[in-house]
Amino acid sequence: MHWADVEANALLEKGKTHLINTGITPSGTLHVGTLREAITAEAVRKALAKKEANVRMIYLVDSWDPLRKRYPFLPESFEAEVGRPLAYIPCPCGEHKSYAQHYIQPFLDSIKELGIHCDVLWTHEQYEQGKFAEVIDTAITKKDLVMQILKEVSGRDVPKNFYPYTPRCENCGRLTQAKVEGYEFPYVSYTCACGYSGKADIRKADGKMPWRVEWAAKWKVFGVTCEPFGKDHAAAGGSYDTGVRLAKEVFGIDPPHPIPYEFVQLKGKGQMHKSTGSTVTGVDALRITPASVMNYIILRVNPNRHIDYDAGLGILDMVDEYDRVENMYYCGGCEERDKDLLRAYELSQPEGPRSKLPLQVPYRHLVSLVQITDGFEGVLSVLRRMGAVDDSVSPEDMGILKQRVDCVRYWLDSFAPDEVKFAVCKTMPACELTEQEKQFLRDLLVAIEGVEWKGEKIHDAMYGCAKAATIGARGGFQTLYRIFCDQRQGPRLGFFLSTLDRDFVLRRIREGAQ
Repeated sequence: MHWADVEANALLEKGKTHLINTGITPSGTLHVGTLREAITAEAVRKALAKKEANVRMIYLVDSWDPLRKRYPFLPESFEAEVGRPLAYIPCPCGEHKSYAQHYIQPFLDSIKELGIHCDVLWTHEQYEQGKFAEVIDTAITKKDLVMQILKEVSGRDVPKNFYPYTPRCENCGRLTQAKVEGYEFPYVSYTCACGYSGKADIRKADGKMPWRVEWAAKWKVFGVTCEPFGKDHAAAGGSYDTGVRLAKEVFGIDPPHPIPYEFVQLKGKGQMHKSTGSTVTGVDALRITPASVMNYIILRVNPNRHIDYDAGLGILDMVDEYDRVENMYYCGGCEERDKDLLRAYELSQPEGPRSKLPLQVPYRHLVSLVQITDGFEGVLSVLRRMGAVDDSVSPEDMGILKQRVDCVRYWLDSFAPDEVKFAVCKTMPACELTEQEKQFLRDLLVAIEGVEWKGEKIHDAMYGCAKAATIGARGGFQTLYRIFCDQRQGPRLGFFLSTLDRDFVLRRIREGAQ
């Protein structure tokens, strides 16, 4: 049974109504690994919905968190913003309402593309609307118990002047440097390091709870019954253990069902964007592969296992697997060990599986086609000539093909290794060929002139001639790469040549053989 169904069954044992919570702090560009939490939560939501549970999912943007420091990617002017809430800091590019929206909006667009059904809530708005007033009052009233739990669970000393609430200074706007002097509902009196003294109203966005306490408070405020989170929070004595006790002893609720997940690790060489020099972001991931493939990469693996994400050659292997499982889903032929993969495929479809097998054109083929043609129409023209598509292709399948072509083009421009890149020389390159290489080309010309113009047929003819030639198979293939691409390696030759015009290929070989 797929892990999402296992989690759904565990939740149904506790009741039929559930709220799944997930979210993130938008302090900077979001790494591809941040997609795992939202995709995990959506899979459980889908599994519960399929079992007719009353289920809802929220995505909390922690826009009320303060900017912890001026990160290297920020201009020096942002030094003055350190300590202020992300929602109240200006947008770095000037095109968004705030710093928080600048960094979260591309991610929010991504989760829509992934088919994640959730209500997006901004924590600064929840504070502004007074949603946290009751839990803040509870935490302050039980301040000594909160301190005791934090100390006992974490094993660390808690400052004697600890308060489960930090006022936002009315003068400097910071959330990090006010000292609480006292409390009388609904006001917290404070003195700030900037020299200002004032009162914060807990019914407004005048302050913030510390995050460990706030996490448990969110469960109370929103009625959370399930939450996925990174394995670091699940460590013994960590924030989830703290939250469990705060939930039960301070806020009087049961803690949500936990789904701790391992991290997504970047592997291989293609992990830096060629132009920006930054690591793979969630937005990059959805421009490298369609959303359904990204979903599958996450859902095929149990949350307690790490995922190796290789934006280089590994992407080709991953899409190959996705296509193989997709074919099994519609055409059968799976073994018992593949059933969880079929369920992962089903869950990975943003709006559910289609009624029949979608058009499949392998990524590896498109990598060649994108580099030898101009635009989508050029790719389509070659595919039509090869018989891979015809006029019966549905608009939906055409859309799938167009998206794949766009993704492959982005991958080639931004993350693909040089070894898969090439360009077809319009004229014969200035390469010196030996007499043995020319003889191989003469023999090959005879062998392929009558061959059916398909990749495997061309490959067989090339391999037979090259193997029999004095230069050997490797030398023969290198000769062809040189006269067509002016390099010694390139795409799989049989398929590559089959995508080119037959007369063009024969002319080039004939020219090289002279």
